[in-house]
Amino acid sequence: MAASCHVCDLQGRIVAAATKMREVCVTHRAADNTPDMELEDNIARVRKRIAAACRRAGRQPESIKLVAVSKTVPSALIRRAYEAGVRDFGENRAQEAVDKRGALSDLAAVWHLIGHLQTNKAKSARELFHWVQTVDSVRVAQKLDQVALCREDRLPVLIQVRLGDEPTKSGVQESEVLRLAEQVSTLSTLELRGLMVLPPYFEDTERVRPFFRRLRELARTLESARLPNVAMQELSMGMSHDFEVAIEEGATMVRVGTAIFGERD
Repeated sequence: MAASCHVCDLQGRIVAAATKMREVCVTHRAADNTPDMELEDNIARVRKRIAAACRRAGRQPESIKLVAVSKTVPSALIRRAYEAGVRDFGENRAQEAVDKRGALSDLAAVWHLIGHLQTNKAKSARELFHWVQTVDSVRVAQKLDQVALCREDRLPVLIQVRLGDEPTKSGVQESEVLRLAEQVSTLSTLELRGLMVLPPYFEDTERVRPFFRRLRELARTLESARLPNVAMQELSMGMSHDFEVAIEEGATMVRVGTAIFGERD
């Protein structure tokens, strides 16, 4: 993981944040409703949905990593989720993550970057996150590699694939994934562990199934290429409304926000 060689730099930033006792200064309903939220019940319901989907797919619930999407969620709620057994949290922006890591420095949480990464934020991302799920260009991958504080460090990354015809969403085109994977495989401090997708939203979750299936098939194609430093172990797909279908199609990570923390502005 990315923490081993970044301890001093990262700890300095976290200690500074903790000393100032800063919480993320965002206005949202989740914060207003904290006393009334049934957070623990929400997590239990999500886990039951995961278990039911696994039974249908002939899989074990332990094979699914639940990543709680905590963007704009205050540290107090993240702590409650951790106490309820959640260990993985997904953030969209490095600046928000540094404040939260300061407030939650006593927790052994695993932090995932799930938002679009710009090259000028690569150093912060490398310091703050244990996983980067949104590599979508060779420039981003090269920058993440260049900012490693020591060459023995290994950062697990996923390639974000754009399967829908939605130009506003990030991700590499399906036809370009193999080429990008080949380029990432040459970067000594990155470990390509799989693929991530953010498909189009459909009220009928069966309509999103083909996108999840395509990602699984694409991962099999990459696995057959036998690239060095590449292992298609992870498929990050599925969110609050459609993660059961994603699990049925092979997801190993599901990114769940609303079903855990409630609606956010």
